[in-house]
Amino acid sequence: MSSQANMRIPRSGLTLDFPQSLGVYAEYAEAQKAVDFLSDNEFPVENCMIVGTELKQVERVTGRLTTGRVAVGGLLSGVWLGLFVGLIFSLFATGSNSGSAFAVIVSTALFGALFGVIWALVGYAAARGKRDFSSVSQIVATRYEVLVEHKYAARGRELLATMPGTRPSAFDA
Repeated sequence: MSSQANMRIPRSGLTLDFPQSLGVYAEYAEAQKAVDFLSDNEFPVENCMIVGTELKQVERVTGRLTTGRVAVGGLLSGVWLGLFVGLIFSLFATGSNSGSAFAVIVSTALFGALFGVIWALVGYAAARGKRDFSSVSQIVATRYEVLVEHKYAARGRELLATMPGTRPSAFDA
């Protein structure tokens, strides 16, 4: 045998060699509860994974965008950026005059505000009314499957069968 045959190829910590399903759950909390139950019963949970499947994007509309709201948002983000840049500049300024440091911070905040308003309004105008609302979005799973290495699958299923309450969904794989 060559020395290369004995070398183990490094793998990600997010894989299992021969995974088998212990159950599929509609909510992440249910899958987490199942793994916690296994852990409480001294099951080797380091051989388990919770995998979210059937991903979907959920977008919650939070409000209508107007020119005024866009301008205020640009102003605020520009002020924050300007304050940060001004603080950095004032730290590296030569001389110990605190008045000049304050002037640097204020002037960069004002320039940041101006730049932020202009940049936000230009971006809003470029969209040409195709997205006149603000929103937040998130990727979520529809199902959560608990997987385990094949050599522990039978014991895991036996333990989960004794678990009170949460049961895998009907679409168990």
